[in-house]
Amino acid sequence: MTFEVFVTAPTLAPAGRAVLERHGCVLTFLGGAEVEALMASRRFDAVISRTAELSAGAIAACPSLKVISKHGVGVSNIAVEAATQRGIPVYVTPGANAQSVAELTLGLMLAAARRIAHLDHELREGRWTRAQDGLQLAGRRLGLLGFGQVGQRVARVAQALGMQVHAHDPLLQGASPVPGVALHPTLDALLRESDVLSLHVPLTKSTRGLIDARAFDLLPTGALLVNTARGEVVDEPELITRLRDGRLAGAGLDTMTSEPLPAGHPLAQLPNVVLTPHVGGSTAAALDAMAEGAARNVLGFLNGERPDPRSCVNPEVLTQPLPA
Repeated sequence: MTFEVFVTAPTLAPAGRAVLERHGCVLTFLGGAEVEALMASRRFDAVISRTAELSAGAIAACPSLKVISKHGVGVSNIAVEAATQRGIPVYVTPGANAQSVAELTLGLMLAAARRIAHLDHELREGRWTRAQDGLQLAGRRLGLLGFGQVGQRVARVAQALGMQVHAHDPLLQGASPVPGVALHPTLDALLRESDVLSLHVPLTKSTRGLIDARAFDLLPTGALLVNTARGEVVDEPELITRLRDGRLAGAGLDTMTSEPLPAGHPLAQLPNVVLTPHVGGSTAAALDAMAEGAARNVLGFLNGERPDPRSCVNPEVLTQPLPA
């Protein structure tokens, strides 16, 4: 059987495209048209969702749609509730980009601690600014909010740097999967022990704005914040205030509330902030792994093989018959 697959991006990494084409799938990529218009114009069996919004209207516009597979793990751009009402499973590719995101997390942490971007700019401008306010990370406490595959990778490298690693993850049961990491039962307890706070949680109703004024008050003075999760997890105006007044020593951010970051945004004016444009998972290796995982989720479901239910964000629909 030939399946029609819509990729909500102009392209798909070679590993994923090869899997789909090898099984005879017909691929449509997002070009100049709107997602909803394309969904209404074709009988798609599946959507591989990247960063474009997949709204309730778009899902409703395509009665033939049977499965959605996220190219990654964050589903804040997908109307999951609308998909669930239609009995459409939404799969993700957990772990596919974990190594790349972990590496960028560490890069941002080091860059923020030693003010690398600022000093690079100073040197290029002809100023020999030998700042004496860099932070040595060895001996400091790293707090990981979220302790899944990314957090665990970050923890191991941080330990090798000589950091004391702490973590809080309400979904984690039992002992720490990384020896030597202190697990905390509450977010408040973690914040008090975090000279560096690194965020590794999805964007949900409960995590939106989670790092707010109260949370910042619990962090030690002079702490660093690293965010490779989602910008909306942080109260951004409060973050900017704390960075300006010195309550926070610095931040390394791959994600912001508004993306792309608007020209002249206050975060871009602060010398104690290192910014990257949401590229944590944007390495060739990660893109290949996410594309292949998303493709296999689509094919597995459409062929009746039922992919691992742990990678489905609305598993309640899996008990229903496969849509005709």
